[in-house]
Amino acid sequence: MAGWIIFMIIVVAGLWLIGVYNSLVRGRNRVDEAWSDIEVQLKRRYDLIPNLVNTVKGYAKHEEGVFTKVTDARTRAMGATSAHEKLQAENMLSSTLKSLFAVAENYPQLRANENFLKLQTDLTDTEDKIQAARRFFNGNVRDYNTSLQVFPTRMLANMFGFAPREFFDIDEKGVEGQPVKVSF
Repeated sequence: MAGWIIFMIIVVAGLWLIGVYNSLVRGRNRVDEAWSDIEVQLKRRYDLIPNLVNTVKGYAKHEEGVFTKVTDARTRAMGATSAHEKLQAENMLSSTLKSLFAVAENYPQLRANENFLKLQTDLTDTEDKIQAARRFFNGNVRDYNTSLQVFPTRMLANMFGFAPREFFDIDEKGVEGQPVKVSF
């Protein structure tokens, strides 16, 4: 009889371990999926930026410094490998886009340009989608990190090498904390 009790305890403990491990894997996969959603929207924004820069360039040729900053920030954001690097690069890109739109405000003909207005609308839509994807990602990160921090899952997560993930937030301290202004 004692053998059966020990056997049942081992089986229950084993099933519990499997359940906890699978739960952690599901959480990590949800975070990865949410990150992929962010990257899709960021790529869409990266694809819009050269067209936007070229459209503004046609009207504001002497603003080369702004165009260079936007292009450099886009390149840095596209080349970022870690989530932390991506976050910093995206904050810089958002800041430089604000500069680009500030330049565009000085050119009424540009603000009336159909191509510019379309790009402006597309960029606004993309920024909204990035914000939604960021919220979805951060919600999944919150849930995943919480599961890593509660007892006794914390011990198992450490044993199996599960690491917490960083939130993808904007810099609230400076200009980057403000939304990209795309309307005139």
